[in-house]
Amino acid sequence: HVLSALNKRNIPCVAVDLLPPDETTMSLTQEWRQMDIHNPPVNLFEQTGCPDACIHLAWKGLGNYKSLHHFESELPAHFRLLSTLVRQGLHSLVVTGTCFEYGMRSGELCETMEAQPTNAYGFSKAALCRQLQFLREVTPYAFTWCRLFYLFGEGQSQRSLWGQLRQAVNRGDTRFPMSGGEQLRDYLPVEIVAEHLVSLAVAQADIGTVNICSGHPVSVRSLVEQWIASNGWQIKPELGCYPYPDYEPMAFWGSAAKLTNWLQSVNHRS
Repeated sequence: HVLSALNKRNIPCVAVDLLPPDETTMSLTQEWRQMDIHNPPVNLFEQTGCPDACIHLAWKGLGNYKSLHHFESELPAHFRLLSTLVRQGLHSLVVTGTCFEYGMRSGELCETMEAQPTNAYGFSKAALCRQLQFLREVTPYAFTWCRLFYLFGEGQSQRSLWGQLRQAVNRGDTRFPMSGGEQLRDYLPVEIVAEHLVSLAVAQADIGTVNICSGHPVSVRSLVEQWIASNGWQIKPELGCYPYPDYEPMAFWGSAAKLTNWLQSVNHRS
């Protein structure tokens, strides 16, 4: 989706991934690098095309937020990769974080709040953000840390709410078992998230931490009902089948004020 957003703006890019590209991906970029970020080349900046800016989206094992691998293997590998790019000449970096950095807080979450993660994934992302901030004190560069809230759309994991609902529809199920659905969350379509990430990267500005969110809470039950209605699916939510997750509060959403201000500024300049 980020490649598609870049392609729509005619912005040339070099895409980097662990796996070889498929036909759709190849149609969206002229250059591709297959690379394991846990074992990058010595001349990393040159191998990635000496970019003006980097949008970093990678992270393994997102399904298990409590796994220790997040800080045992992912955190050091990602800092080593990104710090190498900066030291070798990268001037602007946009990295995706997570709303889990806020921890078990309820209500509206804004960027001025101190990170208080309560799971291994959120802790590791918050730690990477702090490491990259320390790096700026040694090697200055423009840094944007994007705290993603919830997103949905094509290509999402089959384990996600959206993915599970799509599978149930494709099987012809008449019922969709889920939790009570009263959780309040902040959701955006993945296409809009991708557009925001590209806009922030194009700015090549020192934005710091910014929420990528709608700013509007919606109950999970209402969201599922909206998806069903908008697609004309013949399936009904079966509420109360699963317990609520213990790694997130019942009601939280992001403040979109900073994001809105920056997007207006970027669009005005362009």
